[in-house]
Amino acid sequence: MIVVLNPGVEEIEIKEVEDRLKRLGFGVHRSTGENRTILGALGAPKEDARDALQVMPCVEKVVIISQPFKLVSKEYRKERTEFEVGGTLIGGDRLVLVAGPCAVEGRDEFLEAAKLAKEAGAHFLRGGAYKPRTSPYSFQGLEEEGLKIMAEARDQTGLPIITEVLDQHSVEVVARYADIVQVGTRNMQNFRLLSELGQINRPVLLKRGMSATIEEWLMAAEYIVSGGNSRVILCERGIRTFETMTRNTLDISAVPIAKELSHLPVFVDPSHGTGDWRWVTPMSLAAVAAGADGLMVEMHPRPQEALSDGSQSLTPDKFLEMKTMVERVAQSIGRTL
Repeated sequence: MIVVLNPGVEEIEIKEVEDRLKRLGFGVHRSTGENRTILGALGAPKEDARDALQVMPCVEKVVIISQPFKLVSKEYRKERTEFEVGGTLIGGDRLVLVAGPCAVEGRDEFLEAAKLAKEAGAHFLRGGAYKPRTSPYSFQGLEEEGLKIMAEARDQTGLPIITEVLDQHSVEVVARYADIVQVGTRNMQNFRLLSELGQINRPVLLKRGMSATIEEWLMAAEYIVSGGNSRVILCERGIRTFETMTRNTLDISAVPIAKELSHLPVFVDPSHGTGDWRWVTPMSLAAVAAGADGLMVEMHPRPQEALSDGSQSLTPDKFLEMKTMVERVAQSIGRTL
């Protein structure tokens, strides 16, 4: 349920409405725009509660939200969510490019990759310091040492960094270094972690679970936003199907659907979505045409030497080719790069 207050309402009146909502058993989330204040009432809708609120002089209207996800829904907020990170606007008309290797493999290798990503026109630098892997024998990442290398790469290139948090115990250390904290597919429904991320002052990129429905994905975002952190990016990265020709099945339809249901920005990861560098560029073009706000692409100076996911990583030259093609598609639908 959302409570829309009259324009120009005073702070004391807002507090009165918040107090009444709390007495009625609701959690309260305040959203203040240019002209109006909207209060999100978190909890099961109650008809008697709506009647009690609508008689208050400062209340313009009370709307029952039909979706199970409340704060991330378009019913709660019509305008799309936009926020700036490191001088780059996310969620606006400009398409955002994120590039970098799957993992931070070493200082020299990552600094080289960061320099190439900058030269190729990326807006953000990605890399994994903590690497949750299917096999316990695979490379697991350099952990905090990897975060320090990423921070050094940011200092040298000016590119803000995105990296994955493994669990709620590593939130503090990752948030200390990262500009955007990533939740990987295996952690999409780690509700303790999501609740913890709702408390931090860092944007969160939430990847869709490999077997998650779109509704489950949005409900996971609701955990973060309801905790007080409204800067959330949804990221489609492919789901598990019966198809074996690709690593996952990239669900392009999730982009327009998520943007129809939610005000949050939507990115696409075509690298994990396909698992093969040959399909990254065509799926990137499809994602942009479908309305994606950003692309998260794995790029490695020498993919054949990568310690993880080399088969799905573009070389810097291939990334630059992809960027040129993506820019044409973006311009055709009224977006910039």
